[in-house]
Amino acid sequence: MAGFEIIDPSLRAFVEVDEGSDFPIQNLPYGIFSGAGGGKRAGVALGAWIVDLLALEQAGLLPVDPALALFGHGSLNAFAAAGRPVWRAVRARLAELLSGIDPRLRDDAALRARALVPMDACTLHLPFEIASYTDFYSSEDHATNVGKLFRDPANALTPNWKHMPIGYNGRASSVIVSGRDFHRPMGQLPVAGGAPEWGPCRELDFELETAFFVGKESHLGERLAPDEAPEYIFGMVLMNDWSARDIQRWEYVPLGPFQAKAFATSISPWVVTLDALEPFRAPAPEQDPAPLPYLRESDRHAYDIELTVELRPQGGEGMVVTRSNFRHLYWTMGQQLAHHTSSGCNVRPGDLMGSGTISGPTRQARGCLLEITENGKRPLTLPDGSTRAFLEDGDEVVMRGHAKRGALRIGFGCVLGRVLPPWP
Repeated sequence: MAGFEIIDPSLRAFVEVDEGSDFPIQNLPYGIFSGAGGGKRAGVALGAWIVDLLALEQAGLLPVDPALALFGHGSLNAFAAAGRPVWRAVRARLAELLSGIDPRLRDDAALRARALVPMDACTLHLPFEIASYTDFYSSEDHATNVGKLFRDPANALTPNWKHMPIGYNGRASSVIVSGRDFHRPMGQLPVAGGAPEWGPCRELDFELETAFFVGKESHLGERLAPDEAPEYIFGMVLMNDWSARDIQRWEYVPLGPFQAKAFATSISPWVVTLDALEPFRAPAPEQDPAPLPYLRESDRHAYDIELTVELRPQGGEGMVVTRSNFRHLYWTMGQQLAHHTSSGCNVRPGDLMGSGTISGPTRQARGCLLEITENGKRPLTLPDGSTRAFLEDGDEVVMRGHAKRGALRIGFGCVLGRVLPPWP
């Protein structure tokens, strides 16, 4: 079985995995956890379990040199830097061990007790030490909807939008893992016809996104082609790019987002590999006009990943406010990576690159409150009767994503966060 890319859909783990779990043996996403048995270390999710990769590494069961200690760190950076052949070899061995095809884990009770840890007894952490964070603007539906709100609706897209993946470099230090709450940001707020005022953001928003982590390093001056992306992309997470719309409206001219995006960005803890998503390839949107040669792909595709956003008011019943899909993105991850390196900018293990808000062609598929409420003009009504133009203190936002074909389901878990009042 060593060297395979897609794990047989009929394969089953020797431990119980609930039907409908986001984490069957065909997924095996990587993350960082800690528990009663030790400090931060690497693991993979399998149903309601975390498989302790450090325990398997120390037992000599993984196809890596135990002396390298790739899995005993508080991040996946060292493992990711080892390259795609190593990622695939480890994933293949895990499938053998966890199915019992290789019986050494299944038949060793003491090792099983060390290596299989209940997920609900653990704390999940950021999967990578994030070297740099870039966020793109790759959904044509999102860019069009926003453009119609603030520009001539007949010219909603800026002239450059269909020629390159637009993006900005964000703040890596304030990327947080799912479940960590954050404080409403303070900032300069625009006042019609006068000087700005200082105060808490009044137009706080979520943005439904995915993101990918870079694994392999490139060299300064090296330009990557879109078709090279699978060698560099370690895997994907869900991302909520929290946004202070009023602060953003005042500050973004002429250089773009700054403090409106710097206060918090939430990501899910489990990194889903491209190999796990391979069965869910889908056509990417046709591009017209054709991009410049450096952005053209011989293997242009997206993934059919269903995405939802649930808004939960404090003490009240939540509701799903968005149903979208990753396949709607106009610019692919390969094109994003190629454009990022087109000037010779190098990438490093742990670089995080967000997709931008993922909206679709229907009203239900709008990926942020700015679009859903049309900049506050059409507030949402929640099940408890309250309304939302933008987020209020105490609100919790939960984003989920999964790909499904027949009985096979590959999920991301969720990314959630709650809005706290401004820092005292």
